[in-house]
Amino acid sequence: MTEDPTAALGREPLVIAAFEGWNDAGSAATAALHHLHDAWDAEIVDSLDPEDFHDFQVNRPVVAFDPESGTRQISWPTTHFAVARTPVLGRTVILVHGIEPSLRWRRYCQQVLDTTATLGGTVLVTLGALLADVPHTRPIPVTRSSESEDVRLALDVQESTYEGPTGIVGVLQHAALEQELPGISLWAAVPHYVAQPPSPKATLALLGQLEQLIGEPVPLGDLPEEAEAWRRGVDELADEDPEIAEYVAQLEEAKDTVELPEASGEAIAQEFERYLRRRDKGDRGPAGS
Repeated sequence: MTEDPTAALGREPLVIAAFEGWNDAGSAATAALHHLHDAWDAEIVDSLDPEDFHDFQVNRPVVAFDPESGTRQISWPTTHFAVARTPVLGRTVILVHGIEPSLRWRRYCQQVLDTTATLGGTVLVTLGALLADVPHTRPIPVTRSSESEDVRLALDVQESTYEGPTGIVGVLQHAALEQELPGISLWAAVPHYVAQPPSPKATLALLGQLEQLIGEPVPLGDLPEEAEAWRRGVDELADEDPEIAEYVAQLEEAKDTVELPEASGEAIAQEFERYLRRRDKGDRGPAGS
């Protein structure tokens, strides 16, 4: 990994996008985006009109009382664009949070890319999470892939070999490639036997990968403690069911067997580099804490 990976991709602003729905197992990806929004004190600057993209019988609007106006307000399922600056290096980041649309995906992706281009976006990072046969007791795997040859060379990531049904993340990355916008996709593997959100351990894994991309630590707040509490909770559930406990043990054995040859000097060096960066620059905690 280069010392400053985003410099090799055109620096900033970096666009980070996540979408609720099919691409968001355990809500891990959108939780990561919400965490960044709060930690970096992001400001919403734009949004898309949801009328053309959502079936409101699938994603219904929500009515709630607004204490400021003293009236009931309706919130529509839409896509928001927020801008933030990272606390250490002062990088400009554009955060895109939406719900996978029901209609007109190509037009939707074009509007997302047009809006981020207006805000100056130069690199697209999409976050996703999928259910997989992985044990909750081991580090959550995160795959990095890119359809852009420049990105693959700069960050030493692989081209995706997946074939099959895709979600809005895959369509958006493909649309970005057609417009020559560099992109990288991060996918966390959520244990399928604990699919219900939240999945803080997977969220933490995605944030760890983002740290490497932006070249500075992400304020984590209480997330590490929440991830550990989640692991202990799943441990307790597994202990109460011998079949689940046996299944988890099989997953652990398979995972350890596969990864044993990968305990290379390079992997250890990357982890040590990340540790030193966090120690030197410090985890400042969420903005305002």
